Amino acid sequence: MSTVSTELYQEIQHFYARQMQQLDAGEAEAWAATFTEDGVFEANAHPEPSMGRAVISAAVRQAHAKLTEAQEVRRHWLGMLTIDRGEDDTLFVRSYALIVATKKGGTPSIAFSTLCEDTLVQDGGSWLVKYRKVTRDDL
Repeated sequence: MSTVSTELYQEIQHFYARQMQQLDAGEAEAWAATFTEDGVFEANAHPEPSMGRAVISAAVRQAHAKLTEAQEVRRHWLGMLTIDRGEDDTLFVRSYALIVATKKGGTPSIAFSTLCEDTLVQDGGSWLVKYRKVTRDDL
């Protein structure tokens, strides 16, 4: 594996900024479209992985509906990215994610601290998540 250029590092940071804002806004289809058709979202907080865009999108809609009903806003902040390039130009990205939760009229608090491990692949001119593993620190 090799490291990536500063330009590519910035491109990937922009990818995550857009992706997390889509998630926080409840844009389920747009967020799921940042995964490959057969993409996998695995998390130690979920009983089984979500596989494929349709399943990933449905999970986001369901989670966002629950948060809306509870009058809670969540913001995902990703940082401390390390990016390595595989031999086939696949990218392996590790980052830390803090999820800030704010109830309407309440005070923001960190709901979760996680490790995010992604495999990114290129599709045309854009990057897509082939596999994501999220590990919550409290579980």
